[in-house]
Amino acid sequence: MKKRIVILGGGESGWGSAVLAQREGFDVFLSDSGRVAEPYRGRLAEAGIAFEEGGHTLDRILSADEAIKSPGIPDKAPVVRALRERGVAVISEIEFAGRYLRGGRTVCITGSNGKTTTTTLIYNIMREAGRQTALGGNIGQSFAYAVATGDYDWYVLEISSFQLDGMFDFRADVAVLTNITPDHLDRYDYDFQNYIDSKFRIVRNQRAEDFFIYSGDDPVIAENLPRHELPMQLVPFSAGQELCIPFPHMKIRGLHNKRNALAASMAAAAAGVDREAIARALENFQGVEHRLEPVAEVGGVEWINDSKATNVDSVWYALQSMTRPVVWIAGGTDKGNDYGPLLDLAREKVHTLVCMGTDNEKLVGAFTGVVPEVIDTHSLDEAVEACRRAARPGDTALLSPACASFDLFRNYEDRGEQFKKKVMSL
Repeated sequence: MKKRIVILGGGESGWGSAVLAQREGFDVFLSDSGRVAEPYRGRLAEAGIAFEEGGHTLDRILSADEAIKSPGIPDKAPVVRALRERGVAVISEIEFAGRYLRGGRTVCITGSNGKTTTTTLIYNIMREAGRQTALGGNIGQSFAYAVATGDYDWYVLEISSFQLDGMFDFRADVAVLTNITPDHLDRYDYDFQNYIDSKFRIVRNQRAEDFFIYSGDDPVIAENLPRHELPMQLVPFSAGQELCIPFPHMKIRGLHNKRNALAASMAAAAAGVDREAIARALENFQGVEHRLEPVAEVGGVEWINDSKATNVDSVWYALQSMTRPVVWIAGGTDKGNDYGPLLDLAREKVHTLVCMGTDNEKLVGAFTGVVPEVIDTHSLDEAVEACRRAARPGDTALLSPACASFDLFRNYEDRGEQFKKKVMSL
C-alpha cells in the first residue's frame, strides 16, 4: 500500500512538494483552505494530483502518513493541530525535498534581512563558476520542484524561519546566517528568543566538514552562539573586511550590501568557487527587485522601490544608505514592530513620512514630532500623490514600509509592482 502524503497549501511550495511526492510514488492529496491560484490549479489537474480548495476535509487529511505544510500556514492553524493530535508528522517542504537530493549539495541562507540579496548573489557566483546550480526555497521555484525536475550539483536556498520550523533531519552543507533582528514576532508568541531559536535551526545536523557562515558583527548571533553545539567550520564575516574587488566598483550600494557580498563570497568559497569567479560575479551583480530598486527620476525626484523591507532593520539600512533628503512611504500590517531604532535616522534624513495602510495609528504616533511632516493615507494612489506634493527637486521618494503588505496588497512583490507602475505614470 502506498504511503499517503497530504500537502497543506496550493502555492509554489505546495505544488513543488506535490510533484516530488508523486514522482517518488506516494499517494498525494493537496488541500487549500482558500482558492488554489493559477497556474498551480491547472498544473495539479493536468498532473492528475488530487486536490481540494475552499476548505479542508479532515477525514481525508487525517488519513495522512505524513503532512507537508506550506510556510504561510501557522502552527496554530486548526488543521495543523488536528494532524499533530493524531500523531501525524508535519514537516516543511525543505525537510521533504532534502531526502531526495541524489548527491546534490546545498547552500542555505537565512536571516532577518539580506537573505534574498545574498542568496541571489551566491547563485550568480556559482553560475559564473560553471556549476550546475538551482535557485530556490523562499525565492524562485520551490526546492522540491527543483529536486523533482532537475539534476543539480548545488541548490542555493533562501530559507525563512517558517520553513526552518518544519526542518528536523535536513542538513545544510553550507549554512549562512546574515543577521537576527526582531521580525515575525506575531508568529512567535511575541517572544524574540523563540524567533532566534528558529533562525539557529539553519545549523541543525551540520557535521565537522560543513560550513557555518555568519555575521561577526551581530550581537544577537554572538550572544546565542554558545548555546549551540557547533562542530562545523565557523566562518564569521564583518563589515570591516575587504572584498576581493573594491566595494565602490560594485553596482549595489549601502553598508548592508557590503555585508551581503562578504557573506556570499565566503559561502561560494566554502563551496569551492575560485576568487576570480567570485570577483566577476560581484562586479556584475545588479541587485534584486524590490530591494532599493531605482524606479525613475521625475522632476528631479529619485523614486526608489524598497517594498521588500518588511521589518524595522531593513528600513534602517535603507535610510542609512540615503544621501538625499527623503520622503519616506511606510506602513502596512504591523508585525509587533519597535520603531525606536529608526528615530535618529528618520530625524536626520526624512522631512516627510507618508503612512500607507488601513491603520496607521502606531506609525503616526511613533514619528509625530520626530519627522517634520507626517501624512496619513490609506491607499497607494493617496500615498504617491502625497509624496509627489511633498518632494522637492533633489529629494528621494523611498517606499520602505517596515511592515507586511497584506492590508492593501497580495504580497510585497504586488506592492512593489503597483508602486513602480504608479511612479512610471507620473
